[in-house]
Formats: sequence, structure tokens, C-alpha cells
Amino acid sequence: MENHGGDLRRVVVIGGGIAGSLVAKSLQFFANVTLIDPKEYLEIPYGRLRSMVEPSFAERSVINHSEYFTNGRLITSPAVDINESEVLVADGRHVVFDYLVVATGRDFPLPKTRAHRLDQYRAENEKIRGANSILIIGGGPVGVELAGEIATDFSDKRITVVHGGERLVEFMGPKASDKALKWLTSKKVDVKLDRTVVVDDMSDETKSFRTSTGEIISADAHFVCTGIPLASSWLRKTILDSNLDSHGRLMVDGYLRVKGRKKIFAIGDITDIREMKQGESAKRQAKVATKNMKMLMVGKDESKMESYRSGAGAGATASVSLGRKQAVAQLPFTTIKGILPAFLKSRDLFVGNTRKHLGLHPTLLHN
Repeated sequence: MENHGGDLRRVVVIGGGIAGSLVAKSLQFFANVTLIDPKEYLEIPYGRLRSMVEPSFAERSVINHSEYFTNGRLITSPAVDINESEVLVADGRHVVFDYLVVATGRDFPLPKTRAHRLDQYRAENEKIRGANSILIIGGGPVGVELAGEIATDFSDKRITVVHGGERLVEFMGPKASDKALKWLTSKKVDVKLDRTVVVDDMSDETKSFRTSTGEIISADAHFVCTGIPLASSWLRKTILDSNLDSHGRLMVDGYLRVKGRKKIFAIGDITDIREMKQGESAKRQAKVATKNMKMLMVGKDESKMESYRSGAGAGATASVSLGRKQAVAQLPFTTIKGILPAFLKSRDLFVGNTRKHLGLHPTLLHN
């Protein structure tokens, strides 16, 4: 059993995505922080698709934890169990906590090292460059943004998007969906709605694809951009099993604590908070959870803690990039497409802003 506490409270953060990384960074000089993550780096997820068409972009969006997390302990092994006072890690370590933050996000398989991840992006880029025709399976934000990135940088490619829903980017309103469809169509992207592609027997060598309507689509390369499951199945074997809802999400109270548990917080995609699961939500949750833990650590009354206000509702702000110079943004009272929302998102995809939140320069890389 490991107890690296001293006089400081022991905080264990499970998950090194946006939410978990910001908590670890923010508390590292206030508490004794251990960050548990299977990989050595944070990947800013909204930089992924740009990195596929421009691998050098990943140099800024894939950040070793050691760059911003300089005063804590990093364990690069997955957590496998939780009890009332400690986390069991796959490498056999038992890590004691006074406060725990679960921020494991989605189950997106990633390599352990930053160098390997950058190699993956170079390989994806070669796959795109070597293909004359590309099939994108899924018309949610990932599929639409990937189609936009490829259509902008490789206008000679024949791109097909197949989506099972009645409209694209269904997490946004119908106006945003319509604007995204019109933009893709203007770029000669063939969008096929209300149908799916059988993905079970697919490999990188597959060149012919059958849709649920019986249509055969030929493509030199394909990308599966359907929903990524939550990384919560491992919690079924822990004390938090009873705190998961039917969708595998951790149920939290207004202060972002797991319901009924005073010392365990949950943030990011894994929570049952009703809102668009985007990077800005993760940042706001990390800020509130950090503030509340600090209050508890210094003995403040629970009533002084800050409640998290979700950005739920049909009028909530959201945006989807359409290549480098265009975007669709859904604002509280209107939906707009064009250069203005692109100026806010597409140019940099909020990567520089997130780097600043981590205390890093938005553009200059750490040597």
C-alpha cells in the first residue's frame, strides 16, 4: 500500500483527458496529487481530426503529462478497482486517497507513448493521401469534422459519409444539421442518411462496403466515426457499481460528487450530467470540482461549495468545424455558419486555449 501523504491531503485523479488533467494541474501545489492514466500524455481530443490531415498539428495537441504536471506523481497503468480509501492499479500498486476524482472519459484505445501516437497520425495521413475515394462511417461531430478537414485539404478526394440518423450532428439543432449538410454537399461530399454500414468484418484492406439499404459503396480507405463507448465498464467491479446509471454513467450531485459519496468526485464524459459533452464542459467541470475539493480540504462547510451549472438544452452553445475556414455554431438564440464561428474554433480548434489552461504556451513547444 502506498501512502505518499505527509501533511497534505492525498488526491487521486483517474484519467488523463482534459477534465482529469486540469484537476491534477490545478491541485498539484495544494495537495499530494497522483494522476493515474494508461498513457504518458494528454491528447486534446478536438485536435485529432486536424492532426490526421496535418500530422504536425499533433505536436501541440499531444502533450506529455510531465509538461504541465510537474509537482505530483504519474502512474502510467490503468486503474482496476476502487474501495473506500484506495485505488488498485493494474501494475499491482494500491494508492491511498483522501479525495478521488474519476475522469476516465471514453474508451478510445490509445498507445502508451506520445511518440507512438504521433506515428499513428503520420500513418493516418498517408492513408488519406494514398486514397482516391474515402468512406466516413458516422455523421456525428467526428464524422462531419473529418469530412470537412479532408474536403478542405484534399479537394480531389471522392468522399462519402454514411449516417444512420435522419440528419447530421444530431446533438445540435436541425438548423445546424442543415447548414452542415449544405456545406458538405457544396464540397461534393456524398452524404447518405438513414442507413448504416456493417462494420463487423471490416479491415484496412476492405474496399467494398454494403449499407443497410443494400447499396454497395467502393472506397480505397474508410474511417469509422460512430459513437465511442464510455470507459466505465471497469467500475462495475468496484464500490461505485451502484452509482452507475443504466447507460454506464456515474450519477453525480450538484457539486460533482458521486451521489452519496462525500470524497469521490466524477467529471467529464463519464457523468450523467445532461449537456453536450464537449471540451468546454470538461474545463468548467474541472474548475468547479477543483474549487470544491479545495474548500473541503481547508475545512469549509459543504454549504459553501459551488454548484455546477450545466449547459444543457436545445439552445446550448455548440460548434462543429468545417475545415480550416468554416464552421457551424449553435448559439443560444441563433445558428450561424461561416468565417465568424470558424475564427472562434476552426483556425486552432481551441488547442492553444487548452494549452494556456494547462499553463503552457499556446504555440511554442516544450523542448
